[in-house]
Amino acid sequence: MSQAIRLEVESAKGQQTILVGRGRPRLLTEILRRERLPLNTRCGQRGLCDGCIIELLEGTLVKASTGEKVTTGSVRGCEYRLDDTPVRIRIPARSLLAYEPQAVSEFRLNVPRAHDPVWQTVAAPITALKRRRPIRGLPATTGYATMEYRDDHWLVTGVAAQPPARALGVAVDIGTTTVAVMLVDLADGKILGRCADFNKQMHLGDDVATRIGLCAADKTMLGQLQEAVVNQTIVPLLDACLRQARADRAEVKAMAVAANTTMLHLFAGVDPTPLGVYPFQPAFLNHRPLELSALPGVSVHLLPSASAYIGADLTAGILASGLAYDDGPSMLVDVGTNGEIILKNGHHLLGCATAAGPAFEGAGLTNGIRAGAGAVERIFLTSRPFAVQARVIGDTKPIGICGSAYVDLLAEGRRVGLLTPTGRFQNDGAGDWLRRHDDGLALRVARGQGNREILISETDVAHLLQSKAAIGAGILTLLERAGLKPGDIQRLYMAGGFGMHIDIPNAIACGLLPGFEPRQVQVVGNTSLAGAYLALLDCGALDEIGRISQRIEIVELNLDPQFESRYIDQLSLP
Repeated sequence: MSQAIRLEVESAKGQQTILVGRGRPRLLTEILRRERLPLNTRCGQRGLCDGCIIELLEGTLVKASTGEKVTTGSVRGCEYRLDDTPVRIRIPARSLLAYEPQAVSEFRLNVPRAHDPVWQTVAAPITALKRRRPIRGLPATTGYATMEYRDDHWLVTGVAAQPPARALGVAVDIGTTTVAVMLVDLADGKILGRCADFNKQMHLGDDVATRIGLCAADKTMLGQLQEAVVNQTIVPLLDACLRQARADRAEVKAMAVAANTTMLHLFAGVDPTPLGVYPFQPAFLNHRPLELSALPGVSVHLLPSASAYIGADLTAGILASGLAYDDGPSMLVDVGTNGEIILKNGHHLLGCATAAGPAFEGAGLTNGIRAGAGAVERIFLTSRPFAVQARVIGDTKPIGICGSAYVDLLAEGRRVGLLTPTGRFQNDGAGDWLRRHDDGLALRVARGQGNREILISETDVAHLLQSKAAIGAGILTLLERAGLKPGDIQRLYMAGGFGMHIDIPNAIACGLLPGFEPRQVQVVGNTSLAGAYLALLDCGALDEIGRISQRIEIVELNLDPQFESRYIDQLSLP
């Protein structure tokens, strides 16, 4: 008898045969992940969405939870495992986590910077440096000094008779979903290359909670997660940037990294398990210099965080957006799986993180996907006659719907009378655009490959209302703490990739930004990457981010007696 089970796979990547040892895990998602065919397990493999649907063409699959066997049809890859017989499956394009990510590496800098890089090559006589600032190890000779910023002071690492070669730095934003990398000339701050890709940790766990859980259950997972983000994600992105700039890796001297607190722990190889259980205690929050074997000779600087759920991505954003120096009152809002919100009122900074859930990234929704090629990114509705127009990212057939289009649906649906205040569809002239689906109605948005209908169901709308209610209630809670109303806010800085792509008037109309007006909102892009760029080029900015992180008063929303009431109020559409 053969010692391996034969699994034949058809996908957009072609056909391939996988031999699965009988002692190996047989769950389809795990097998395919190891073979670099990760499925779209956007609900964290809990069987709550259809992101990982595969088609069984031949053979038998077994439902892992019940032992039930199927021999045909479509099933969720996270729920089924191989039997003892050969199997042939097809992975639809929308189920394969391989489309091009729509990662944002653009940003708006609202603050000036000095030129004082965290790694610095100084082309000046050493004697002149002694008048510049205290520097440890500065020899009493002539020539040129190479310096690094370590542990809050400058340290001479080399002396040369001739001016040194070009020195490059790398700014990195590590998101749970995507990673953005930017190559910078440290001499003048010029951006030489930009690249982005999915965070390869997604092949092991789709969200922060899952990755923390993996480390808690299996101590070897910490190394695998670090390998995934450093060696499999950041290093290839850096090499791609170097090719753009026609530069060599030996020229790279420093790296500044911004990310949420969990991502920084995983990047550094530090166990994040305490972040998943009360009292949610991080192993570190301060600026953390380190060296990585994958990047020899590169001085790596992790930016300071404020708490377990207000990470360096937010502290960097507070600086880069200009919020830190805004006369205010002003706010910074970054909408993702967690909605992070900062309020500045006078010299006082309040911060909170609200569990918006991953609905705006497509998780748990009938046809939801992350932004990328084939995603419906905008939806437009007309009422007389009723019609739906969809705009798709890339020159391709739609495969699903991303968050910005869902925001459009909530606002436009209410405007034309398609949606009731409670999020129910009403057939007011919508005709065959609406159809029965599961326990309610669904709206046909577009048709994809094979004439497959791309739908938004009433259950999807309910999930979206929960996500937008969490953000809206978080905003209103911070305002209430400060005795303010939305109209009192001088500027609301909308950060992150989601904020770059949504229609701001629609975000206001659906209640995601409750009570605001478009004139108050400024879209600032990837402020996490912007903060890393600033810290790379100005060590004073790195120090300032550290001071900002210690000033933020963290508001625990679950302890606020009025938060639940505000959340319930925000569940309806205005």
